[in-house]
Amino acid sequence: MIPRFILAVTDLSPRGNHALSRAALLCAEHGAALTLVYLAYPGEAVPGDASTRLAHHALQLGQRHGIRVRAVSRLSFKVEDLLPEARRADLVVWGTAPVRGLRAFFAGEPVEQFLRTARRPVLVVRREAERDYRSLIVAVDFSESSRALVDISFGLGKSAEVELFHAVSTANEGKLRHAEVSEQAIKAYRDACRRHAQDRMFWLTDSYDSRRNRVLSAISHGDAARQTVVQQQNSGAELIVVGRHPSSRWSELLFDKTASRILDLSDADVLVVPHDHEPASSAAAAHRLAADALPVRRVRAGGPRPPQLPDPAAVNGRAIRAGQPTTATGGHGAPLPSFWLSAAAMGR
Repeated sequence: MIPRFILAVTDLSPRGNHALSRAALLCAEHGAALTLVYLAYPGEAVPGDASTRLAHHALQLGQRHGIRVRAVSRLSFKVEDLLPEARRADLVVWGTAPVRGLRAFFAGEPVEQFLRTARRPVLVVRREAERDYRSLIVAVDFSESSRALVDISFGLGKSAEVELFHAVSTANEGKLRHAEVSEQAIKAYRDACRRHAQDRMFWLTDSYDSRRNRVLSAISHGDAARQTVVQQQNSGAELIVVGRHPSSRWSELLFDKTASRILDLSDADVLVVPHDHEPASSAAAAHRLAADALPVRRVRAGGPRPPQLPDPAAVNGRAIRAGQPTTATGGHGAPLPSFWLSAAAMGR
C-alpha cells in the first residue's frame, strides 16, 4: 500500500500534534495529499478557535514539507462524523488523548470505535515524529492476510528495516499439563510447534528475496500481544504493524483481541490493518485526485468573439432601411449582421 490520500485526526492535544507531524512526514515521503480533521474529546467543551488552529496547522505543514494540505472546517463530535472523509483516505493517522471511565470501558476508545466502523488502516501515533520510520515490526499469524500485512509494511516504510515476528501460543501446553502429560512430551510438542512456525516463516519471507537484506524474522513463545510488545522494546522498532479481525465491542470484552491489547500495552506507534480493509488502487486514487483538483476554466483558442450587441459608434446616426444591404462595421471592422442594424433602426 502506497498512500495517496492521508487523513489526520487530532484533538489538538500534544499527541494530536504528533499525529499531524507524522502524517506530514508520510505525505512528504510518498507524495500524498493530507486532510486534517478535528475530533472533539468526549465530554469536554470544544475550543472556540479549533477551526482556526486547525487551519494554521494546515498552512504550516504545507509550507514546511511542501505538500498539499487542507483543513476540514466542520468539526466532528463523534466517530461517525469522520466516515465521509475516511472513505476518501488510503490511511488514517490518529492522534487523540486516551479516554478513561465507564464510557470508555463499554464503548471503547474512539479509535477502537473507528476501527470497527471504518475499513481503513489506522496509524495510532504516540511518539513525537522527528524522521521517517527506520525500523518496524510486523506481527504475523501465517494466515493469508499476513502476506498482505507485510506488503502494506513495505509500502509504508520504503527504506525501513522490517522484522517479521510470530509468537507460538502456549495455550495448549496448559491443557496438556492439566491432562497430566509428561514434561518431556510437552517439550516435544513445543519443539514441533516451533519447527512448524519456522517453516511458515520461511514461506512468508521467501517471496521477498530482493529485500532480504532488510527483512528479519523472530519467533517466540507465549501471549502474542505481550510478546510482540516485548520484542518491539528489545529491538527498538519505531512502529508495530498488526492485523485485526472484524469484531464487535462485546466480543472484544469477552475475547481478548491481539490488536486491541497491543494498543493498550505499547507506548510505540501502532498501525492496525483490518483484514477486510479496502486496499488503495491507482484508478481510485486518480479519481480522488481529479475530484479534489481545483476547477479549471477552459478557454477556446482563437480570437475574441464579436460583441453580442451593436456598437452604437458604428451606426453613426445613419438611417438604416430594412432590406437595404448593410455596409456598417463593428468596432473591429467586422460587418454587423442585418438583424442588428434593423434593431438599431427601429430604436431611433
